[in-house]
Amino acid sequence: MKFYNPPSALTASGSKSGVELGGSKTIISIDKDHNFYNEGIIYTEMSWAEFYKDIEGLEDQIDTFTTKEFESIREDPDALVAEIVQVLRKIMKERKLFYGIGDFEVDAFMNQNTVIPGLKLDPELINTLMEAHKENRDRKMFPTLMKTEEDINFINISIQGTEKDKVKIKGNAIEDIADRLRFAKGFATGIVVSSKNAANFFIMNDRIIFKEGEIPEFYIDEYGVAIIESGIQRNKLFPVSWFRLDLGVLSFQTLELWDDIKYNPDLKKVLGDYDNYITSLIVNKYITLAAPEKIDSDFENEFQSLNPTQKREALKDMAEAIRELTKKYHE
Repeated sequence: MKFYNPPSALTASGSKSGVELGGSKTIISIDKDHNFYNEGIIYTEMSWAEFYKDIEGLEDQIDTFTTKEFESIREDPDALVAEIVQVLRKIMKERKLFYGIGDFEVDAFMNQNTVIPGLKLDPELINTLMEAHKENRDRKMFPTLMKTEEDINFINISIQGTEKDKVKIKGNAIEDIADRLRFAKGFATGIVVSSKNAANFFIMNDRIIFKEGEIPEFYIDEYGVAIIESGIQRNKLFPVSWFRLDLGVLSFQTLELWDDIKYNPDLKKVLGDYDNYITSLIVNKYITLAAPEKIDSDFENEFQSLNPTQKREALKDMAEAIRELTKKYHE
């Protein structure tokens, strides 16, 4: 997998003289090959924190902060709506999918607690991450920023963890991913750990559901913790940052200004258009599976005339019919 135009917090670096600190909140899309794209910045706040020099005992304590990058629309409802509208139009034009909202926070693990909402880890693990970060800052193990032939920045990434399939949505085609992602709700949190070839997203906890009525429980992926600790001890893994991924269209509701923008006519229009776009992908998928030969061209128009509840029920019925047909075929 690749993450194109990754946010600054994912490529933050450091050395014995200082570290980059801050965070980014971004709008993320996904393509048929499961690659992520940073489609728009809600905010980025990055600073260079310089350590004390020539003062014994304070070599890893911060002396000064210098702002490196600041960009934010999180407190501007008009700019936020304009960004969401532009991003969703672009995603539809490029035949991708809106994946969700990504939060990435960099604190060099110097905070006793995690700085990402929704995640609590044992202080001993955080101390391990802090010591690994401090000891290896000069080893150039931060994620490597590369460029495509079209001069687009990207980093290689992987999704790791016992529940990684909730984040790396299964599907061999964009329609399959859309079918799974359309009901996604909730978030995953974890640690970005760099290796020789990639930035590895280790999921520590998730509250993601794909069906109404499911109740997610809090957990910590102890197996993932063991892998990280083992990788650090063998100098194969290097902790970089925290992350939180809120999935699906409902992730817009996590934005601070949601109550101020949710009735905006431009926003409502683009969300409606995006819903129709997703629905068309899924309907065409089921039509192709159920009857590869030509079907009445008015079918999709009739489907689009249904109300949201009727659409959900129709898609549910189609999915069930496909499962039954597939089962009988294999019998």
